[in-house]
Amino acid sequence: MLACATFSMVASGMVASGASAQTVPDEDGQLVLPKDMQIFGKSDPNIRKATAIVNGRIITGTDVDQRLALILAANGGKVADDEKERLRVQVLRNLIDETLQIQEAAANDIKVDPAEVEQSFERVAGNFRQSPTQFEQYLRTQGSAPASIKRQIEGELAWSRLLRRNVQPFVNVGEEEVKSVVDRLNAAKGSDEFKIGEIYLSATPENQQQIIANAKNIIEQIKGGGSFAAYARQFSEASTAAVGGDLGWVRPAQLPDELAAAATDMQVGQIAGPIPVPGGMSIIYVMDKRKVLTADPRDALLSLKQLSIAFPAGTTKEQASARAASFAASTKAIKGCGEANELGAKMGADVVDNDNVKVRDLPPQLQEMLLGLQIGESTPPFGSITDGVRVLILCGRDEASSANAPNYEQIQAQMEEERVNKRARIYLRDLRRDAVIDYN
Repeated sequence: MLACATFSMVASGMVASGASAQTVPDEDGQLVLPKDMQIFGKSDPNIRKATAIVNGRIITGTDVDQRLALILAANGGKVADDEKERLRVQVLRNLIDETLQIQEAAANDIKVDPAEVEQSFERVAGNFRQSPTQFEQYLRTQGSAPASIKRQIEGELAWSRLLRRNVQPFVNVGEEEVKSVVDRLNAAKGSDEFKIGEIYLSATPENQQQIIANAKNIIEQIKGGGSFAAYARQFSEASTAAVGGDLGWVRPAQLPDELAAAATDMQVGQIAGPIPVPGGMSIIYVMDKRKVLTADPRDALLSLKQLSIAFPAGTTKEQASARAASFAASTKAIKGCGEANELGAKMGADVVDNDNVKVRDLPPQLQEMLLGLQIGESTPPFGSITDGVRVLILCGRDEASSANAPNYEQIQAQMEEERVNKRARIYLRDLRRDAVIDYN
């Protein structure tokens, strides 16, 4: 573990000054440190060269650079130099954990077939709407390499299988526990539940301030346009890192008290943290929100007509505003979708039919407007000089069906996953403590 190794290097260079016999135990009484101390030598991990040997396996500076390039690409390259150095230290720590996971899996005779890694790589490329060859070229243009992502995929597959063999069989969820959850779920009908993303960073009393600083930097990058899922995949130490930190739909009662208190006061799209939790710090992101066992109006399917006008090249802001005002006045008088085609022809507007549009798939601003419309009413005009101006007319609405409660198997699986995740954190913590790590 990077932090532990760093602390060891610092501790080895400490010499008590003055009354060297005076010592101060930590809050847990586990460490006894000099009350006054002087540190000799350079021990800042931000200054040290970012390479390490983990139980004999070398992590090179190139490994760190290529993995860091993935994060920079997720942020469009808009990362300050000082932030890059902080990210570099965190990336090294992640690579150390990844190496420990692969080594532990190998020690338990768990091997990942290269063909499986290639299949997963193809799926990742598909998410970017590229072929594997195109995606490899893209990675190289970003300063990364296919081997870097494939190594991460190997680590995720190996760790997942190790947990299924060494942890999951010993996690039991009783029938009464599941029934209790079902009862609480029914009692909570109509209350809020959230689709939460989490980035969990383990921390010790010695490195807590460093982890808090790292978490704050991650939050700033995400608020600046970075991908939450990308940061969760690279930095989160929870088992949900492989799915971008997605915890799925949860009620506050299912979360640790600290996270529940934060989520309850958050709106969709907000991010909060760092939040102290047992064993470390968490960053949470509210991806969506709904009512328990209640039909969500945003799941309704809409039939819409869209009227749009475009502005010729060279249109000034004043000209666009005048045209948009005229368009708004005309569309405001629309009485139902039956008039849309005729009115569109008079105004020189394009008319497009859109059926089976789910409300939740639309931008948040449009969701609110459309949910408040009656059949035949239209939205206010929206758009820009570049994209033109348009209105949407509501032609029909198929209301969402009543939400169904998760079944016994789904609840049991979620509870098992939570317990496996907790034990996985302890497992990785022990691997770090037993590791032999040399920094160059």
